[in-house]
Amino acid sequence: MRNKIIIFGIIIIALAAVGYKLTQSKPMASILPVEEAKAKVEKFINNNLMQPGSKATIKEVTEEGDLYKVVVSIGAGQDIDSYLTKDGRMFFPQAMNITEIESQNNTQADASANTQPTAVVKTKQDKPVVELFVMSYCPYGTQIEKGILPVLETLGDKISFELKFVDYAMHDKKEIDENLRQYCLVKKGNDKLAVYLNSFLADGDSAKAFVASGISAGDIQSCIDSADKEYKITEGYNDKSAWKGNYPPFNVDKADNEKYGVSGSPTLVINGETVSSARDAKSLLAAICSGFNTQPEQCGAQLSSATPAPGFGSGTGTADDGSCD
Repeated sequence: MRNKIIIFGIIIIALAAVGYKLTQSKPMASILPVEEAKAKVEKFINNNLMQPGSKATIKEVTEEGDLYKVVVSIGAGQDIDSYLTKDGRMFFPQAMNITEIESQNNTQADASANTQPTAVVKTKQDKPVVELFVMSYCPYGTQIEKGILPVLETLGDKISFELKFVDYAMHDKKEIDENLRQYCLVKKGNDKLAVYLNSFLADGDSAKAFVASGISAGDIQSCIDSADKEYKITEGYNDKSAWKGNYPPFNVDKADNEKYGVSGSPTLVINGETVSSARDAKSLLAAICSGFNTQPEQCGAQLSSATPAPGFGSGTGTADDGSCD
């Protein structure tokens, strides 16, 4: 049986593109009735395409456009959809659906383009330290935040996580103000921060995000005022001589920016190593879990492999390597 299938498969490859003439009769032959077409193509297959001692049968012949669709059974449950011109002159062992094939190839190409090797951390710790540097309005920073939030929920206190900020702001005063708000929310704990970010990342509405988190803007105002004064945030914004090129400084995490050579948003650091990871939750979980001495059971969680869309809102995207720098 295996040999039958192989022989028939070879015929398919050889003839699929051009068809095969059953006869050498002249053009304009009359249309064959279904039963006559069935008998003719079955005889042709068995006399010309099958090995001696093997037999194919025609299970069904139906009209499909200008052709007959022929279901050929070659035994052992093997059925092949073939086609015959209605005049019985040309037999096509196999047809290809152009739309389906193009769609499959495009999907495979997209998947290949978006695939990054899983990031692996060389330095291991009992409790990995994860530091994520972002700009609050950078679309690629918000992208990785959407990917990492399910990871933080999964791993909980198994890791030490801190959201940090790139030491300059590319999106003007609104970003400086939002960076300060999030910097002070970090002081309230990651649980409050996660609730706030889940809301804020949906539409960029900080007022609504405060309501969701159960913290009022007034609760962190003293922290904002203190940080603004200590790190000269407003002063640096107003003094363009202090800017980094075209952008005002935001120096709350300046020492760590210099320590890790942070040059844009996002920058992910695990156990002191700068890591390049895909931004879906599954990949980020794998990257962080590679930093454990002994991985906890939470590292086996099945998280989404869909890449979040850059910017605010839900949905998925394709870019995994964009940055604000």
